Amino acid sequence: MAATNNRRPVVSIVHGRQLTEELYDEGTLERIRQIAELRINESAERPSVEQVANLLEDADVAVTSWGCPTLDQTALRSADALRLVVHAAGSVKPIVSDTLFERGIQVTSGAAVIGKGVAETTLGIMITASKDILGLNQATSKGAWSEARHTCQDFYDITIGIVGCGQVGRHLISLLQSFEVDVLVYDPYLSDEEAIQMGVRSVSLNELVRRSDIVSLHAPRIPETRHIINHETLGLMRDGAILINTARGSLINEDDLVREVASGRIRAWLDVTDPEPPAADHPFRKLPGVVLTPHIAGTVTNGRRRIGRYVLAEIERFAKGEPPLYEVRQEQLARLA
Repeated sequence: MAATNNRRPVVSIVHGRQLTEELYDEGTLERIRQIAELRINESAERPSVEQVANLLEDADVAVTSWGCPTLDQTALRSADALRLVVHAAGSVKPIVSDTLFERGIQVTSGAAVIGKGVAETTLGIMITASKDILGLNQATSKGAWSEARHTCQDFYDITIGIVGCGQVGRHLISLLQSFEVDVLVYDPYLSDEEAIQMGVRSVSLNELVRRSDIVSLHAPRIPETRHIINHETLGLMRDGAILINTARGSLINEDDLVREVASGRIRAWLDVTDPEPPAADHPFRKLPGVVLTPHIAGTVTNGRRRIGRYVLAEIERFAKGEPPLYEVRQEQLARLA
């Protein structure tokens, strides 16, 4: 829904100044100014409910992000003109409320654009882990050469198992179309017809872990997915298989994974843990079969500007009276991260 009376919409960036500097280059901000009256929260602190309420007075569009409070009745008390919330982050759960939806205010999420970075990083991890690049580097630095190659597997004619077919999983599937690999997917919300259209096969979780050379986790953190990777599912994995987690640490029973990796039967690449960071003496930091990275699969540095471009695109569509690209409806929340 566009602003009314042919006036330029008022867009209020309510998240803190540091995020504004990280998410938008000057060109993006200038393009927003060309189509809207732009208000920017200049505070370096996380916005309070009172600050948000003041920033939203007469605003047509609110731009939120990490660290913003819930847009409840108090925060929205002066937001009579508000029609759209563009969330410049992933999950909208920290900022949405029943009041927001009851007023018919649309909400969009940057999860899809963040997910592109996660999927691209995951593909890089898959190839790096399959070739055992890090292990070969350690071996060759100690003098080994051709004899070290036995740990290397080409990224060809292998089976990739993807757990969760949301934004990240779907983009990863599209990237994998360039490779000669078989792709299995487990997602209770994915229909067989959708799977066929994507060129993958929908299977049960047990079948996926049993048949895959690489298992990659992309499910949301909801009660139903807690510890879906556990003693039982880990025990079904092939000898030499690789487990990759760029989703949420809660998907894995970490004690079970420690035991399985310590046996030498499988390897793991973990970009997320539960909690983060893991304790300084956690086995993940020392086990030779684990590669641990500090939650960098999504947008961390320059990639965050991709989020700013998404915000611009949603504002442009709003100004034209066009529907948002990445709307999140209230009924979807139960199965989203």
